[in-house]
Amino acid sequence: MKCFTKYVFLFFLSLMIISCSNHVEKRDDSKQTSFSFSGKYVENVSINYLLYLPKDYSEKEKYPLMLFLHGAGERGNNLELVKKHGPPKLIEQGKDFPFVIISPQCPSDVRWNTKTLIALIDEIVENYKIDKNRIYVTGLSMGGNGTWRLATEIADRLAAIIPICGWGDPFDICSIGNLPVWAFHGEKDVVVQSSSSQILIDRLKFCKGNAKLTIYPEAGHDSWTATYDNDEIYSWLLNHSRNKR
Repeated sequence: MKCFTKYVFLFFLSLMIISCSNHVEKRDDSKQTSFSFSGKYVENVSINYLLYLPKDYSEKEKYPLMLFLHGAGERGNNLELVKKHGPPKLIEQGKDFPFVIISPQCPSDVRWNTKTLIALIDEIVENYKIDKNRIYVTGLSMGGNGTWRLATEIADRLAAIIPICGWGDPFDICSIGNLPVWAFHGEKDVVVQSSSSQILIDRLKFCKGNAKLTIYPEAGHDSWTATYDNDEIYSWLLNHSRNKR
């Protein structure tokens, strides 16, 4: 069974690591880390996350990076909850991925903070063998919303996104430009109606964006299981690179 690396991610404090993977590079536990966001401000942030490295991590120069954002039900301070759905669940079941995958945990009673997520991406890019032209984001429900919002802020850094049963701001969505988007939703979703994705995709197409939507006719809110079980989405991601848009 696959094993994750569990991190406590602290800015301006020591970076503490508990490693349970035999192909994770050794790190300096006393490293001091700070970030400036676009040169406009600096703030302290902290987040717990799971890190997955491909089994051949030591053999290649660079790897694509996938950021996975869970839904509202997995918030808190227990990283085991993050393994309930999506790529972390599949990794736990033994699936190998060709990506470095980071799966942060959102604290209780809040939604995804995009500044924290950007800082986390910066940390991983700085310390791991990441292809900066192949950074992907995907998430479900609240994580789908986080995926849309993050894309509006750093579309120029991303290669493609897959938001699942999410929602976003149609007035701001055209700011992602021609970033490739493949959205998914269940037609019978009563938690987040499928129109939430449809509106965003229609708006992107109006703005000449590169977007498509798959609607599962019989699915409810859980449109993520079928999506993440489909290897086609991972091939689709890998077919996109930021420097080839």
